[in-house]
Amino acid sequence: MIFLNQCLQGIFLGAYYALIACSLSFLFGVMRIINLAHGSLAVLAAFLLFVLADRYGLSPWLGLVLVIPVMAALGFLLQILVLERSLKGGLLVPLLSTFGLAIVIDNLLFQGFGADTRSLAPYIGDLSFASWSLSDDITVGQLDVIILAAAVALLGGLQLFLARTRLGRTIRATAEAPEIVGLIGIDARAVYALSTALAMALATVAGAFLALRATFNPYSGGMQLLFAFEAVVIGGFGSLWGTLIGGILLGVAQNLGAFVNPHGFLIAGHGFFLAILIARLYLGPRLARLRLARLRPRRPRPHAARPA
Repeated sequence: MIFLNQCLQGIFLGAYYALIACSLSFLFGVMRIINLAHGSLAVLAAFLLFVLADRYGLSPWLGLVLVIPVMAALGFLLQILVLERSLKGGLLVPLLSTFGLAIVIDNLLFQGFGADTRSLAPYIGDLSFASWSLSDDITVGQLDVIILAAAVALLGGLQLFLARTRLGRTIRATAEAPEIVGLIGIDARAVYALSTALAMALATVAGAFLALRATFNPYSGGMQLLFAFEAVVIGGFGSLWGTLIGGILLGVAQNLGAFVNPHGFLIAGHGFFLAILIARLYLGPRLARLRLARLRPRRPRPHAARPA
């Protein structure tokens, strides 16, 4: 039962990883860039929520409604002022630009708030520690259930948005052929800006749950980026449901590592990520060749001439 409880807690932890990875996966799927400032931007949203709760007594849930539009507008400006210009310089320049942006955000947060850790858990009352007991060995945290439901709702809603709405189909078309969509009247620059704003809104939700479930400080963004990147690689870049599966697998691997050895939490997760990465690098091309071989039409064998 203890083993089952560790797996269950790993699923809940993986749901948070899927939340933090959702924005990273979506932005890569649209513009084929990895935003290295992703974790720092999520932490920035967490600090904004903390300021609203600590100084103005605003509930974190209500504060989230106010912070999401602010962070979305910041994402819109980020695309216009940084990403759009850096994309013209090749694939490496956006990485360097977002890496520099992460350093700036981290140090500005350090200057403004210091190195102390903070949390939004005191501002949500009993929800931060309340749980349901399923058995003597298995307990389920109420906040963990909310995080899992939020991860499924956000990823599922984003998938439906991309598949069923006109704007979603426009985003998909722009991601596939940005040079061609202009011929049918689609402004690729505007689509990219809206996509970055949406990605920033998703990162804000992840930052909120980071602040609700754990502590954070100005330099927490790097670790959040690492977990998000590992979840995306495990699940497959650009796949939203794959991101959810990847996050859950990463969380379960970490919890099972801690079950075997108290110091094996991070090592088990990194080891699992490395194993999946190696498998993708070496087995991916072979699987692709096998799929192509199956799709190719078979040529009919020539019949041997019958003797007269």
